[in-house]
Amino acid sequence: MTTTIDPAEVAKFEAMAAEWWDPTGKFKPLHLMNPCRLDYITGQIAAEFARDLKAPRPFAGLRILDIGCGGGLLSEPMARLGAEVVGADAAERNIPVARLHAEQSGLTIDYRHTTAEALAAAGEQFDVVLNMEVVEHVADPLAYLTACHDLLKPGGLMVCSTLNRNAKSFMMAIVGAEWVMRWLPKGTHDWQKFITPDELHDLIRRAGLRPVDRKGMVFNPLGWSWSLSTTDLSVNYVTASIR
Repeated sequence: MTTTIDPAEVAKFEAMAAEWWDPTGKFKPLHLMNPCRLDYITGQIAAEFARDLKAPRPFAGLRILDIGCGGGLLSEPMARLGAEVVGADAAERNIPVARLHAEQSGLTIDYRHTTAEALAAAGEQFDVVLNMEVVEHVADPLAYLTACHDLLKPGGLMVCSTLNRNAKSFMMAIVGAEWVMRWLPKGTHDWQKFITPDELHDLIRRAGLRPVDRKGMVFNPLGWSWSLSTTDLSVNYVTASIR
């Protein structure tokens, strides 16, 4: 079976696996960004499936795949909202970290060391695929997104986030986050693998999905917080698309 996994990219995250739940460690940027990501994800799911986010378990009955789940920073909130969650990651060391934290949190999440392609080949299907900060790390973005398409039920929703490719993103994500702030080890990101919003929408369409929304996720260095933007997609951005 073909795979879009890039072994060098997997090795980077294997080396950091133990730090997933340390908000001051190497994944500090994701901990800071997570409320913003969850705001977008929950809003898109609620709109697509007519769910009331004020209900006790608004995502009950939905099957959600968190591909590239890492330590479970998104899988756990989805489980708390009532979804049946499968968390998948190509980095084997991430899985026991995610499983242990879920157990300690009293959550039932099906974590697997596997790939999108393997899940698709097995005939797995989901109402929602969360594909967050993964596409810039794979060897073949189109083949990977096609696998994500195959994992969705008809009418299913994919939420995909990544990094734009321009001078500003190089300064913010590479120079700022890796070289100056040292939030991430040098070399975590390859700027040449970043994808512009128009390129991503084209890839999504070619994979058989219909883009329905995109927004920027903007960091405010004064408040050390992230927010969604309808106009600023210059660095981090997120998209929604339907099968």
